[in-house]
Amino acid sequence: MSKFGNYVKSSYDELVHKVSWPSFKELQSSAVVVAVAAIILALIVFVMDVVFGAQNMGWKGLLGYFYSLIG
Repeated sequence: MSKFGNYVKSSYDELVHKVSWPSFKELQSSAVVVAVAAIILALIVFVMDVVFGAQNMGWKGLLGYFYSLIG
């Protein structure tokens, strides 16, 4: 048998007999964790954008507003 055939056979054997696949419930809970983490990260980026400003939109952010008061 060729090396490629041995590779395919051993890969199939490992995927079917040696890998422990997560259950549907475990996949659901992992998906919820990822979704919550993505939402938290998006909120952090949004807050940073508001605080530091989106210069191309004309808003200088809260820090820019503060600098305009003291400058």
